[in-house]
Amino acid sequence: MVNGGKTRRIEMRMIKVIVASVVLLAAILVVYAGDQPEQLPRDGVFIHISHGEEDPHRLLMALSMATKMAHDHDVLVYFDIDGIGAVLKDAEDISFEPFLSSKAALDTLRAKNVILMACPGCLNAAGKSHEDLAEGIQIADKATFFNFTEGRILSLDY
Repeated sequence: MVNGGKTRRIEMRMIKVIVASVVLLAAILVVYAGDQPEQLPRDGVFIHISHGEEDPHRLLMALSMATKMAHDHDVLVYFDIDGIGAVLKDAEDISFEPFLSSKAALDTLRAKNVILMACPGCLNAAGKSHEDLAEGIQIADKATFFNFTEGRILSLDY
């Protein structure tokens, strides 16, 4: 009986150690499960284009940057001043190596659901209206400027 009692005490200690270990492990898992980094909102890129066919490098670099950023960011491209001419129905297809042409770049951006907006005042100053805009180009409105993304907004000016 003496050995049987000793064996039973050892078994009880082992059970207590196992139970304590399981409780400790469960507590650690609960703490760390709640400590996961929260999913941050997707950041956005606001690209301002004020040049058109008079500066094809600047125009096409901006459209190229918009295309690259659209892979993993929300993108809004805003055309004003001379940039308006690039987004009209009757706009020339502007080229400058090594970039996509303006029409090809705009097609790519539309396919990626990038927001393309034109300044209404600049459109008016050019003697044009919303009916003169190419497919997929919207008249700019301030609400969209602030609501196109949930995260931070990076601005690029071309």
